[in-house]
Amino acid sequence: MNEIILPIICLGITGAIFGILLSIASKVFAVEQDARMVAVRNALPGANCGACGFPGCDGLADAIAKGKAPVTGCVIGGKDTADAVAEIMGVNAGDVDRMVANVLCQGTCGVAKDKYRYEGLADCRLISDFQKGSKACNYGCVGGGSCVSVCEFDAIHIVDGIAKVDKENCVACKKCVEICPKNLIDLIPYKAKTVVECHSNDAGKDVRVKCGTGCISCGLCEKNCPKDAIHVTNNLASIDYEKCINCGICVSYCPTGAIFCEYPERVEKIKAKRKADQEKKKQEALEKKKQAEQEAALTK
Repeated sequence: MNEIILPIICLGITGAIFGILLSIASKVFAVEQDARMVAVRNALPGANCGACGFPGCDGLADAIAKGKAPVTGCVIGGKDTADAVAEIMGVNAGDVDRMVANVLCQGTCGVAKDKYRYEGLADCRLISDFQKGSKACNYGCVGGGSCVSVCEFDAIHIVDGIAKVDKENCVACKKCVEICPKNLIDLIPYKAKTVVECHSNDAGKDVRVKCGTGCISCGLCEKNCPKDAIHVTNNLASIDYEKCINCGICVSYCPTGAIFCEYPERVEKIKAKRKADQEKKKQEALEKKKQAEQEAALTK
């Protein structure tokens, strides 16, 4: 009986001694946490997506508490999280614009031409390695779905051969941006309703041959923008979202549909007005010509 009880007693005493030693060590070697760091960590969403550039929410909270990161550092938390963190830190978060991913391509299966038919693994990096992809346009989305595979928020899908972003689900974690071998995905303000959905730097005549919705660098958008918010550089139009008011005028002038606007009715209204103005000017010109002919006849 003693052979059983004695080891149990010894084990219990040993465990008690180690417990006391660990308790003492935890107090002696304890690292005092910044109360603000703990509060900031609790205010963060806990997604640990890494979009902030730090190793998870703990890393960001520590950086914010030490003044090494802005209170707006959490891109997926948006304004509510920024305001909460700013209150903890005793500063003003200011205006925080929500950002979302955007794919710079509209070259769907029926619009963009192909160089060959790809039947290998569905990975954009592999597809792009061979002749820069299967599409005739070397800048276009190859539709391999690498962006889809890394998105944890179900915010991007392959639709008719190209990637499409669901703005409502996107948290701007930038994982799709980083994995795209064509650098086709960027972040734009959520409030941006007008987007140039093309990434090609080819000359206009070459774009016409390869894709029906590519930017042909005609410059009509730039010439007619009332806010100087769109410019053509290196054969491609780009929008300055600090100036853009989403009026839709650039979209109405684009001959290929390379510029997309979430307000199609606004664009159609602009087109209808421009057509009516042109008809009016044409009619006025005809009347002036007719009047001039009548006056010339009377003087004979």
